[in-house]
Amino acid sequence: MHEALFAYEPLVRLGIFAAVFVAMAVWELLTPRRPQAIGRNWRWPNNLGVLAVDALLVRVLLPITAVGLALVAEAHGFGLFNIIALPTWASIVLSVILLDLAIYLQHVLFHAVPALWRLHRMHHADLEFDVTTGLRFHPIEIFEVLLNATSMFNHSNIRVAPEIDRVLRWFVVTPDMHRVHHSILRRETNSNFGFNLPWWDRLLGTYRAQPAAGHDAMTIGIEQFRDARELGLDRMLLQPFRGEAGRYPIGMREADQ
Repeated sequence: MHEALFAYEPLVRLGIFAAVFVAMAVWELLTPRRPQAIGRNWRWPNNLGVLAVDALLVRVLLPITAVGLALVAEAHGFGLFNIIALPTWASIVLSVILLDLAIYLQHVLFHAVPALWRLHRMHHADLEFDVTTGLRFHPIEIFEVLLNATSMFNHSNIRVAPEIDRVLRWFVVTPDMHRVHHSILRRETNSNFGFNLPWWDRLLGTYRAQPAAGHDAMTIGIEQFRDARELGLDRMLLQPFRGEAGRYPIGMREADQ
């Protein structure tokens, strides 16, 4: 069973990615949330290029994925849920919840430590917000398949009826909720850190319901790297090493609060 899972794991990843990506891309095309000044012809090839570099590095440099580590832990009896006897369904649900909390805390850390922000800011430097923004992470930032799928959803430029969004964001991070996190305003950038579950932002005081300028008028991105040329693959990969860390990291100057 384990051998079969390892053998088909790349195909499972690719299949999930392709299905979610196509679904979000079509949804964006049919009901876009915001008009885009910078078209897909320039942004998409470069954002997908970053994804290709990430995937290559995962396979070449990091062949032991979270799936592989989980199987090793199961075989040797390591880990909390190998010690505590719980029904399988409960172990899966609690594992996802705890993983999501860990990712939330990691995300906050990447906004708090200037050196880590240098890596993460490439994601925020996109000048538009759509499904490919959810794939645009520096190769040193590597995410797993669940985050990959939900990241494509909550970064999508899709229109969800406000009454539906109000209900959904109690259970999942919606695009309108996460878009606030991509505002150029520092106080909004440092809010709504959740990727899958919206509860951590509400419980830990980092939740912001709407952007101050509204979703149609808000400016996406960060103050640095505003030139469209910065959306090129070569410049994106070099962004962590260029310029100052800036004032976005948590604890820096509170000029726009």
